[in-house]
Amino acid sequence: MLITQVKSKLFIRSSQKSMHALDGAYASLLRGRSLDFEDLRPYEYGDQVRDIDWRATAKQGAPLVKRTRATRMHTILFVVDSGRGMNALAEDERPKRELSVLVTGALGFLTVRHGDDFSIVYGDASGIRRLAPGRSEGALEHGLRAIEKATRESTAPSDRDGLLRYVARHIARRMIVVVVTDEAPITDETERLLRRLDVQHDLLWMTLRDAPPVLPAGRPAARRRDVDSSWAVPDFVHGDPDVTAELAAREAADTAHRHEVLRGMEITHTEIGGQDAAVPALLTMLNRRSHARR
Repeated sequence: MLITQVKSKLFIRSSQKSMHALDGAYASLLRGRSLDFEDLRPYEYGDQVRDIDWRATAKQGAPLVKRTRATRMHTILFVVDSGRGMNALAEDERPKRELSVLVTGALGFLTVRHGDDFSIVYGDASGIRRLAPGRSEGALEHGLRAIEKATRESTAPSDRDGLLRYVARHIARRMIVVVVTDEAPITDETERLLRRLDVQHDLLWMTLRDAPPVLPAGRPAARRRDVDSSWAVPDFVHGDPDVTAELAAREAADTAHRHEVLRGMEITHTEIGGQDAAVPALLTMLNRRSHARR
């Protein structure tokens, strides 16, 4: 089951610090606030200091956080690029579709644990689909399988702008929108759509980074093939310093532009290169977002 694989990444390295930290960061971001006391629980990294019950903490001898009953549930909308480009390799040399499932699954699992609804929109240039809202691990498993299958079998190019346009046209209710996509450059049209969506929704942007098409000198040559054109990178190009420098400069320019656009609109974003880096990157992003909103 895909959800089992996601959980194994969340609980990695024997202790449960990663999971507890993510839980705390998620709770401080999305948990509704009211005056209705619900219960106390141990402080977790990412919780806001103002939520600590200092009287109970003094009695217990350890920090305790006061939880209140949410006044409303949140809805998280995952907008996932499932075009054939997501079958390319991520920086860790594993398919980006696996990283896409992990990132969506990790945030989806936190959503389920905290009793919030989630929905998934995915697609490519051949069409876009939206799954019915869910609030269970079973619904999340179904969604992850749908994303994985659609990406693995996709023969159409990605259509990120089409996905954003779909959300702008069809999703009227305010949601927390999590975009999971690759590092294709942000165009003027992408920026226009983001500005439109940013008015209506709360946006988070996950960039899944590609493996370098040309390997630097000293690394064993691995076969590189463009998933869109099927063009294979010639072996003699690997290690060429001029080609490597040109590609690095172009990637740096695209990344700087992406950061400039997203920061300018105050859209929370992170870049993830592989599965081992996914959970730390998500935790850093959630905490950065939480602290910015205090």
